[in-house]
Amino acid sequence: MNQKILKLENLRRFHTICRQLHSLYQRRMLAQWRHVFSSAYLVWTAQLYSQPWQTDALIRTALSQRRLLVTKKEKKSQKSQLSSTKSKKEVEVWIGMTVEELARVMEKDIDCVYESLLNTAVDIDSLEAHSHLDEVWIKEVIKKSGMKLKWSKLKQDKVRENKDAVKRPQADPALLIPRSPVVTIMGHVDHGKTTLLDKLRKTQVAAMEAGGITQHIGAFLVSLPSGEKITFLDTPGHAAFSAMRARGAQVTDIIILVVAADDGVMKQTVESIQHAKDAQVPIVLAINKCDKAEADPEKVKKELLAYDVVCEDYGGDVQAVHVSALTGDNMMALAEATIALAEMLELKADPTGPVEGTVIESFTDKGRGPVTTAIIQRGTLRKGSILVAGKSWAKVRLMFDENDKVINEACPSMPVGIIGWRDFPSAGDEILEVESEPRAREVVHWRKYEQEQEKNKEDLELIEEKRKEHQEAHRKAREKYGTLHWKERSFIKYKIKKQQQPLKPKEKAGGDSNVLPIIIKGDVDGSVEAILNIMDTYDASHECELELVHFGVGDISENDVNLAETFHGVIYGFNVNAGNVIQQSAAKKGVKIKLHKIIYRLIEDLQEELSSRLPGIVEEHTIGEASVLATFSITEGKKKVPVAGCRVQKGQLEKQKKFKLIRNGHVIWKGSLISLKHHKDDISVIKTGMDCGLSLDEEKIEFKVGDDIVCYEEKEVLAKTSWDPGF
Repeated sequence: MNQKILKLENLRRFHTICRQLHSLYQRRMLAQWRHVFSSAYLVWTAQLYSQPWQTDALIRTALSQRRLLVTKKEKKSQKSQLSSTKSKKEVEVWIGMTVEELARVMEKDIDCVYESLLNTAVDIDSLEAHSHLDEVWIKEVIKKSGMKLKWSKLKQDKVRENKDAVKRPQADPALLIPRSPVVTIMGHVDHGKTTLLDKLRKTQVAAMEAGGITQHIGAFLVSLPSGEKITFLDTPGHAAFSAMRARGAQVTDIIILVVAADDGVMKQTVESIQHAKDAQVPIVLAINKCDKAEADPEKVKKELLAYDVVCEDYGGDVQAVHVSALTGDNMMALAEATIALAEMLELKADPTGPVEGTVIESFTDKGRGPVTTAIIQRGTLRKGSILVAGKSWAKVRLMFDENDKVINEACPSMPVGIIGWRDFPSAGDEILEVESEPRAREVVHWRKYEQEQEKNKEDLELIEEKRKEHQEAHRKAREKYGTLHWKERSFIKYKIKKQQQPLKPKEKAGGDSNVLPIIIKGDVDGSVEAILNIMDTYDASHECELELVHFGVGDISENDVNLAETFHGVIYGFNVNAGNVIQQSAAKKGVKIKLHKIIYRLIEDLQEELSSRLPGIVEEHTIGEASVLATFSITEGKKKVPVAGCRVQKGQLEKQKKFKLIRNGHVIWKGSLISLKHHKDDISVIKTGMDCGLSLDEEKIEFKVGDDIVCYEEKEVLAKTSWDPGF
């Protein structure tokens, strides 16, 4: 401030300042008083100039006002600097936001974002309004725009209250009462599990199974002569049903491991042992087919030692019972061993309060809608109860047992069929009873919302991963093209773009032949799950793409046919029906419907269909072989044509077929003959042991003594898919 005052007081500028102040004052006075004192203006001006003391006073006043003005300006500039640091606009941002979103929250134009990213590593040319920005570039834009960054907490603010239904706390021991054991029968395919259960139930279950193979879990309550009750779960032994066996192990108290005495420990036997260990469930060993002459129970026991299944005979705690499911030998001994183990486990349950259970299977029944088979684990299920399982809920309209007999209530350990579901619960879902229908809807909505949030999270992670891959590819492309001239760069980009042009309709039709869209329909949820698990092992996409369009439970419908027509797909049905009307509609629309009752037949059919989509393989079949004994040339017109003198060693040479010339084990030519002669006669076929002369359709090929000439024909054979589902 002192420097400014000194400048103002500088004598060299004194007169100039006086003149400026005088003229300013004069203009202001003229503007105010022109209409009143216009006639006296000249006189007033003369008086003003004639009084120098007035001018001095005016200058002093101006200087004081100047000092005051400068002081105020300095204070104001200091305040403005402080306020600018304090009043930086706060911008709320989030990870993965786009250029457009960033510009919107900043209340700026998109060009402002582009300008802020100039002279950075970001490729502005490839940046679009919908392009996602890295965290680093978001910070850079905010910094250059003079704003303050704040990471969004919107997702935390929007977290909804957990409305899920949960299990009750552990029951008071005083409320617990003894319950029947839940026993799962497990083992390798065709070791007699269902026949064994059939003897215990005294019904013909095995005769109902397609091919004698159990296709889904059956839950049965068996009453023994002693009055004891056992709930049996008969799991499939086929390799395809691994998930069902695991599920059966999770809801059971005891596992009866069935091993054939004449077959020993097999792949699914080992898998069943592993399921039992994972679920920490005790095992009772049933060595079946002991009535056969080749049966060797001791061999089975020794083989099981390798898998830590030690029978009582060898100092372990696993009971082993020699049985014959076919003749019924020792069936009661097996049941008694199971009951004895159950008594040692002291199995108890709480029959009061809301119901808890597990879905074993779900399927569609005509006239009944979605039906589930469930095991009740706590509480007592009654008609009218409101249940939730997975993302479905039910008001129980009807309950029935394994004999399709209507029952009024189901106690713990009891298998029961439940009707009244609004949608299909998945096999293995936990069943919980809630107080009302609105509460059931609330639980289902929450679970769907939770699943959606989880999916969104996975999608965001996938998008982020793809974006990083794209950026890395773009960076490499820039490095690749960075040293090239712009003309060369443009030409390379043009070639790449030309290669990426969409296919013509004819080419598209040819390309689609290597895609097999399929629709899967099954009788129960577990069967569909097993088929989908097998499809997950498909590893031959390089040959033919396997595309799952739709899957579901129930008979084949018109919607399935329409969907298959749209995608040019095939419908596979497992233990389901397709009515005459549906089959006629499918035939009219050119849709294949393939129905099967045995799972491995369905998979074999699928393999054949995949193989039919593959291009044929051309195989060479040798017709005859000849060796070159001499070489010479003949003149035809002005050309010299090389000729090989040959003797047929095997088969015959046919002029119309294809030939190849082999030298030192390497094929050096393939093509056809222009002449084949025996002595001087042109012939079409020459047989074993005969001599001949031949010339090729390519003049540049020179023969050498010792060369082999092979006559062959090409045949196209069907290719076979390399996919091996494992059984």
